[in-house]
Amino acid sequence: MATENRRQFLNRSRQAGLGLAAGLTILRNAESVRGAPANNALVLAQVGTGGRGSILVDGFAQRSDCHYAYLCDPDCERLEKVSKKLTESRPESKHKLLADFRKMLDDKSVDAVVIAAPDHWHALAAIWSCQAGKDVYVEKPPSYNVWEGQQMLKAARKYKRIMQVGTQNRSAEYCMAARKYIADGKLGKIHFCRIYNQKNMPNFPAQPDSDPPATLDWDIWNGPAPETKYNSNLHGKWHHFWRYSYGDMINDGIHQIDLARYVLGIDYPKQVYSTGARFEPGAAETPDTQMVTWDFDDMVMTFDLTLTTPYMLKISPKIREATDMFPYWPQCATRIEIYGTKAMMFLGRHGGGWQVFTRPELQKGVVKAQCKGLFPDPEHKENFVTCVRTRNRPNADIEEGHRSILLVHYAMMSYRLGGQKLTIDRKTEKVVGCEPAMAMFRREYRPPYVIPEEV
Repeated sequence: MATENRRQFLNRSRQAGLGLAAGLTILRNAESVRGAPANNALVLAQVGTGGRGSILVDGFAQRSDCHYAYLCDPDCERLEKVSKKLTESRPESKHKLLADFRKMLDDKSVDAVVIAAPDHWHALAAIWSCQAGKDVYVEKPPSYNVWEGQQMLKAARKYKRIMQVGTQNRSAEYCMAARKYIADGKLGKIHFCRIYNQKNMPNFPAQPDSDPPATLDWDIWNGPAPETKYNSNLHGKWHHFWRYSYGDMINDGIHQIDLARYVLGIDYPKQVYSTGARFEPGAAETPDTQMVTWDFDDMVMTFDLTLTTPYMLKISPKIREATDMFPYWPQCATRIEIYGTKAMMFLGRHGGGWQVFTRPELQKGVVKAQCKGLFPDPEHKENFVTCVRTRNRPNADIEEGHRSILLVHYAMMSYRLGGQKLTIDRKTEKVVGCEPAMAMFRREYRPPYVIPEEV
């Protein structure tokens, strides 16, 4: 973003009066995150009931002010498992099961659609839901390419729909406290931020094409992506194939990228560069090692991805739900390091908290300030439900989600072009003077799963 815009952000944050001080441990109010019983409960439809989708069903089903009218998934076996679990937790539930979620869109009783399908479906499902007059909770990443994100934003605004992206850190009070701590100038001037996404995700062997399982509608599952025969790798490991996604940077790293952008108050980079490779042999196409550099007006932000590092540790559920435990930062797989002229901050997503370090004394770390919170999944759902009722913009509004995922889209353009440095037009979000990059700005869609030109 332009320097003066960043100054405006800092001023707004200083004036916000959050009242969140360093050293504060933020606890969860169990009553507030479940919502009070409502005379008119929010009627939901779920699109996608896989790993993350099933977790979302569980979370919203725990709320007394929400109930599911539809569960939708082209994988009938998966759909029935989640339906059974929902019925066990909410015996009164009378939800319907659909392989094709489009059949649900005409039901005017549905208030909101929760989308947790594979990445290539997010944009189209969200746009169709907006056109049907429904609010949307869409999992990250919101879009497969830049143009899709632009169309999602247009649809949300045109139809006056709430659209929350599943980047939960924006609903965590400890992240709000980190944002204010930085905006108050307590780290000094910040010219460098480093983001990590490191884990163990081994490559896998190629598999032959085959007939899809009898319980799966492969045509619907493949949706907007180019037509192809069924393959168990494409179905089960779709994150690692270009036709459906862009690997673990877009799958998991987007959480850290969005959080860094949130606390630093940055928007569009002026230049982007990325390099890396898939070093371990196998069928996966996306990189297992990658480095990205984003140049802003007054700072540089980098991203490091490694999928061959089993000794790196994601923040465990034990730490996420603890009020006094911080990650072991040197081996925290999903940490953010923010370097100011006065001090540095380690920041962890999903309840990891943050600590500020100053110059060591006799090589011992000096913690100047710290703040711990909890995994903000319930708070993010609470924010969505509240915004559906009040019509206020949610914490992770689609405009913010789109600007965060742009950083990934630009990085992947550079990576796939062999590390070419790209210059960004901040007004149009296009890449300047690079036709090969602009060829990835959008893609052709397979009828009838077509994102419309005019939403």
